Amino acid sequence: MKSGEAPAPDKPMRSGFTTGACAAATAKGAVKLLLTGIAPQQAVISLPAGFDHAFELIEQRLDADSASCATIKDGGDDPDATHQAKIVATVSWREEAGIELDGGIGVGRVTKPGLPVPVGEAAINPVPRRMITEAVSQVLEEHGATRGVRVVISVPDGEEIAKKTLNSRLGIIGGISILGTRGVVVPFSTSAYMASVVQAISVASASGCEEIVLTTGGSSEKYAMQMYSHLSEEAFIQMGDFVGFAVKHGKRLNMKKIILVGMPGKLSKVAQGVMMVHSKSAPVDFGFLAGIARDAGADPELVEAVAAANTASQVADLMTEAQCLKFFELLCGCACRHCLEHAAGGITVEMVLVTMKGQVLGKAVISG
Repeated sequence: MKSGEAPAPDKPMRSGFTTGACAAATAKGAVKLLLTGIAPQQAVISLPAGFDHAFELIEQRLDADSASCATIKDGGDDPDATHQAKIVATVSWREEAGIELDGGIGVGRVTKPGLPVPVGEAAINPVPRRMITEAVSQVLEEHGATRGVRVVISVPDGEEIAKKTLNSRLGIIGGISILGTRGVVVPFSTSAYMASVVQAISVASASGCEEIVLTTGGSSEKYAMQMYSHLSEEAFIQMGDFVGFAVKHGKRLNMKKIILVGMPGKLSKVAQGVMMVHSKSAPVDFGFLAGIARDAGADPELVEAVAAANTASQVADLMTEAQCLKFFELLCGCACRHCLEHAAGGITVEMVLVTMKGQVLGKAVISG
């Protein structure tokens, strides 16, 4: 693959580059400037994804004992908060041999256990750390330099950008994280979201949580936080569509109780046994919902209306208007049983169905 040629994503959308890749490129540029006094316009680095990319460098600056370079992060078509963020590396000589790496302004610092970086250190994840160290080492070796260097990665707007993320809940304070395992960002990356779910559960576990609350998004999480206000903020995790994945990892990380809070559109699929509830993963089974309505005591006309419905939300409206609230309890019970089966038992599962306005429709709790 040619330099700078990113692999085509599954959809016709443009891939981008991680904060970790940008940090490695700016660090490489800064150490070149420190060694040669010549401001590089680009820095080419090898990405873990398997190809090289040339990053454009800006704001090259050389002082008496330090040098810095910056680049603007291009996140491609991924809707990431760090898209267009300025990533800066400042490199200076140090007395000791080797490479010291730290975070400056706008790079968060880890304050809670459970993350891949120890408490007290800059939130620069392991792969970006390795990328930065390798890029700097390469330049030092090329120029026969034996002195040690200190590398500081900064993001001038990082503290403001971090407000759009869940960093503070994870215990990353003062800025963003320097992330990335492949160097490239694939738009709407499933693997990246799943990794964030596991990281959030890990932090909850390390914080002493024995129960977590999984929600499908911000609205359901807001209502969940009101319902379970006795739980710490680390216990609340937005799992998105990855119900089965989140439940399994909750059990793996020693949660005794897993609570799911959401709306009928997605969680009715869990009651069917669908553990990945994206709109394209599986359709709502209205025949199944009609059977639940029948078991809840709905009259034949209402059962027929449920079978002919277009959306799960419409079914919820029908059952609410008919005051057939037993339907929602049965639906939650089915969902709990499927979650327990998916996790191979050993936990307690609670399910709460809410409306768009936060009204509780029904709930169930099952241990197994």
